[in-house]
Amino acid sequence: MGADENHDVARRWAGVADAAPVLLDADGVITSWTGNARRLLAYPAAEVVGTRLTRLLGEEDAARLPGLLAHCRADGGWAGLLTARRRDGLPVELMVRMTPAADGQGPARWLLLMHDAGRAARAAGWDLDRGVLEQMVSGSPIGIAIVDTDLRFVWSNAALARFGGGAPASRLGMRLADVQPGVSAEPIEAIMRRVLATGEPVIDHEHVGRVRSAPHRETAHMMSFTRLDDDHGRPMGVYYTVIDVTDRHRARQRLALLDRAGQRIGSGLDPVRTGQELADVAVPDFADLVAVDLLESVLRGAEPAPGPRGGAAVGPLRRVGHRSVDEDGPGAAVGIGDPAVYLPGSPPLRALATGRPWRETRLDPEGDAWTSRDPGDGAAAVPDPGAHSVLVVPLRARGVTLGTATFFRRHRLEPFDEDDVSLAEDLVSRAAVCVDNARRYTRERDAALVLQRSLLPRRLPEQDAVEVAACYRPADELTGLGGDWYDLIPLSGARVALVVGEVPGHGIGAAAAMGRLRTAVRTLAALDLPPDEVLAHLDDLVGRDREEGAAVDPPPEQDARQVGSGCLYVVYDPVDGRCAMAAAGHPAPAVVLPGGDVRFVDLPQGPALGTGGPPFEAVELDLPDGSTLALHTDGLLTRGGQGAPDADRDRLRRALGRRADSLELRCRALIDALAPDQPHDDVALLMARTRRLDAGRVAEWEVPADPAAVADARRTASRRLAEWGLEDLAFTVELVVSELVTNAIRHAHGPIRVRLLRGRSLVCEVYDGGATAPHLRHPRTTDEGGRGLLLVSRFTRRWGTRFTPEGKIIWAEQPLDGGADGEGFG
Repeated sequence: MGADENHDVARRWAGVADAAPVLLDADGVITSWTGNARRLLAYPAAEVVGTRLTRLLGEEDAARLPGLLAHCRADGGWAGLLTARRRDGLPVELMVRMTPAADGQGPARWLLLMHDAGRAARAAGWDLDRGVLEQMVSGSPIGIAIVDTDLRFVWSNAALARFGGGAPASRLGMRLADVQPGVSAEPIEAIMRRVLATGEPVIDHEHVGRVRSAPHRETAHMMSFTRLDDDHGRPMGVYYTVIDVTDRHRARQRLALLDRAGQRIGSGLDPVRTGQELADVAVPDFADLVAVDLLESVLRGAEPAPGPRGGAAVGPLRRVGHRSVDEDGPGAAVGIGDPAVYLPGSPPLRALATGRPWRETRLDPEGDAWTSRDPGDGAAAVPDPGAHSVLVVPLRARGVTLGTATFFRRHRLEPFDEDDVSLAEDLVSRAAVCVDNARRYTRERDAALVLQRSLLPRRLPEQDAVEVAACYRPADELTGLGGDWYDLIPLSGARVALVVGEVPGHGIGAAAAMGRLRTAVRTLAALDLPPDEVLAHLDDLVGRDREEGAAVDPPPEQDARQVGSGCLYVVYDPVDGRCAMAAAGHPAPAVVLPGGDVRFVDLPQGPALGTGGPPFEAVELDLPDGSTLALHTDGLLTRGGQGAPDADRDRLRRALGRRADSLELRCRALIDALAPDQPHDDVALLMARTRRLDAGRVAEWEVPADPAAVADARRTASRRLAEWGLEDLAFTVELVVSELVTNAIRHAHGPIRVRLLRGRSLVCEVYDGGATAPHLRHPRTTDEGGRGLLLVSRFTRRWGTRFTPEGKIIWAEQPLDGGADGEGFG
């Protein structure tokens, strides 16, 4: 554009240069009064600033002003004639243009450009007075510019120069793309064209990009556009304002990033998942590459040392999170879970040791101080040769350092600054708390699982009476702990005790209470008592614990949880197929007969343990060989307490009627069919398929109550051992038979019977009608007797006494060598 053309543009915009600008607030109160306004109306600033504009107008126009302000709010501006009164009282006709002057940070304001209408009408020509223009807007913090209908600058104020692009004079006749080549000018010019075409202003348009004044960082500006018309309503150009709102924009970005972090970081109790979530949130809005490393001890759930971790105490690091805007970018060589190896003194180890962030605005492209160069040592996040800035922030929570997060910038031109350090610390602190929660959960869960494994049987013991399978599904998915339990306890005479019980509640308290009850049941089972007597003793134990706990304030949780517990105790004898059972507040078992028929045992329900009530009752039944007992807790049947008992039993009957290739598969299929993945209550299921001891493996005979019959008893036992191919045990068995029969003849009364059982072990039993239990003695060397039970205890694996309604049985057990003879069942 030549000098003559510039002069023509200046003449077209003379009215703007000669205007007297006045600033009003939203209510029409004068907030700024310029020299041109004083020359036009003769009022000094001290007399008018802070008063309403209506004071300077004629009565008719003063009444119009509220409506004009409302029109401005609705349409974004107004232009027309107003009559004002000078300080000397003379009326002045003014050409007034009212446009918004909002800065985007406070309430609305209005800019009035006032002309003497008579003078404007008399003007024949003029030059652009830049000195007056600078006085008019020199105190304004807002960048202001006017472009013509070709979108070329015809005027701008000095404040606009702060954004780059040169002084106002250098802009004349140029387009926005010419003065700000880094700005995406097309969208802005499209807005200007729309304003020129429609006359509708555009207020508070936010533009984000890079300007000449800050080429290496992203800035944000609030822009407002208003069309300027001549006296005949023809568009003359666009008047627009520019306000730097970068700080507000960045603050909004930070809040949005922190909001996303709050929603996405810590979605589970997995430290590796949390580390990846931190990396995913930070890329690409905050950094171009993020690597998150945690101490191995943290991943194991161990307790880190408090405070920063200096020197050799740092420990090995492992990569738990990685994200890059470039899929094959640096750091990707370290896989999730792989060691992250750094050289001593490198920034990540310094941040880990000191507990303070480390920042480098211009990164050393060689990165020699970072990682090991030995491939055998593994690789870590080698700085990207293209990265220009790095920030390392330690993950700290509750006074301990857990690891580090490293942020790189490559494509984003602005380096990390102090505000970025604060933002990164906020992000990392959120992740650190979640990682520490996951670490604590891992530690507690591991401890709880150790407790659970110690309380439940690791594997059910091998025995001859039943084939067993068991399943356990806790309601507490996080800890895997519950109050239900099952057990199989070998008893004398090849018998077994099958136990299922449950303690109210879930979690570690219920598991601890369950462990106490299970231990008590095992102890009582060793006494070889009938099922109803076992439950009676167990009930007394829980009652005493409750009374003792009542003296403690508050009572121990495990003692309180034992009250109301349920237990089912079953004893099965494989010799005759007899099964005895009793229940304390627990559902009766189901029996699947060999033909597939499913029946439920008619078992009297005793009271729950510790609650008091009628005595426990036991029932006995004969089970055919190959019958299956299904002992279960309440959780297998009830569905959140809403199921009907009959319907629940029908569901169980149908599930038990389904065939499976093995008892183990049948047990799992049953619990999967009746108990969901997350049951409302703990579920324990113990299935036992009965086996009869072959008659050829049982030898039984009566012995007269005559000392001379002891030798016959020894010979009979020896012959049976020879038939079984167990001649090697003849000496021991003869000794046991001799001593036990001799004791029965001397100290008991009634019939005497001897029974040998050959299963996985050899059991010798001697029955008599006496009601007193023998006691092991340690006789002196001069004593002539009293060594019988001492010899039995020395030559056998175990021995004991159990009582029957008619008398007692003294038994002794010896292990067999195994092989075919040790299978036990024919």
